[in-house]
Amino acid sequence: MRASQWTSITGTIEKSLKVNNNAALPKSANSLGKDQTLVKVHYAALNPVDYKLPEAPFVGQFAISTPASPCMDFAGVVVKTSRSDLKPGQAVFGKTEPPLFGAMAEYLVAGRDGTIALPDGVKPEEAACVGVAGLTAYQCIAPNVKAGDKVLINGGSGGTGSFGIQIAKALGCEVTTTCSGPNVELCKSLGADEVIDYKTQDVHEVLIRSGKRFDHVVDFVGSPELYWAAHYFSKDTTKMVNVGATMTLDFFKRLLPIFLLPRFLGGGRMKYEFLTCHAKEDDFKQIGSWMAEGKVKPVIGEMFTLEDVPKAFEKLKTGRVRGKLVVKVSDE
Repeated sequence: MRASQWTSITGTIEKSLKVNNNAALPKSANSLGKDQTLVKVHYAALNPVDYKLPEAPFVGQFAISTPASPCMDFAGVVVKTSRSDLKPGQAVFGKTEPPLFGAMAEYLVAGRDGTIALPDGVKPEEAACVGVAGLTAYQCIAPNVKAGDKVLINGGSGGTGSFGIQIAKALGCEVTTTCSGPNVELCKSLGADEVIDYKTQDVHEVLIRSGKRFDHVVDFVGSPELYWAAHYFSKDTTKMVNVGATMTLDFFKRLLPIFLLPRFLGGGRMKYEFLTCHAKEDDFKQIGSWMAEGKVKPVIGEMFTLEDVPKAFEKLKTGRVRGKLVVKVSDE
């Protein structure tokens, strides 16, 4: 099969990836385990975790078997399966789990929670975007809100944020989000009720002056300052979920009082949670249902070929990506 692979990480993943036209099939392709499915991949999408783990010291060297293909999010068709509810030739989408990755290859093996039938009317290239970003947005919003709640989404124009706006609206929430000027109209088109341009406005001042008290706050950017500022525009019951932070020592030092100090000694009032998404069949099905109904539409920022996966990673690392970056892995 054809696959974008690395055998070792030399500095960065984009400098280490090469297309292998004679790559071996996944190890379990010929002897599927319980509830496993062999998928021919048509499209795959990138997420920051797809380079952060391989580039991490020790993790990239010892936890990931090489040669390895990056990325987890995929859409394609069933080749064969040990499940009774799927059949060969059926269109599916989903995600694998790290450290397996494997989506930037013509074939992959995925488990039950990570392989979902593609709903009628949903384009496979759009479904390929759902895996990490769609599930993350759903899992940090859906369990924490009810219809009518006010939700603040920090970073609404990226892959996860663009899902977050639409999911919050599908759940009946009022959404305020932040982005840079060129993406304001995009966020409005996704359903945001208020959009704050962080390039021209002081986000915290605007939110404080608004007088709003948010029921839920989601940080897709990873700003330690947002937690403390949010005390002025949140409720006693508000929770803040962070999924965008780079886990540096400085970041943890700035947030340490949240977890260690009581409020009267400088600790935080709001609940604070770091979220890592996990494949859940029911969550995938709900997002797929909304996509079929037109309530959620993934934003594709740019399409790439398998040969251009290194360029896609270079763009992803700029942090200025509008929506999702998608790769056409094989012909439909």
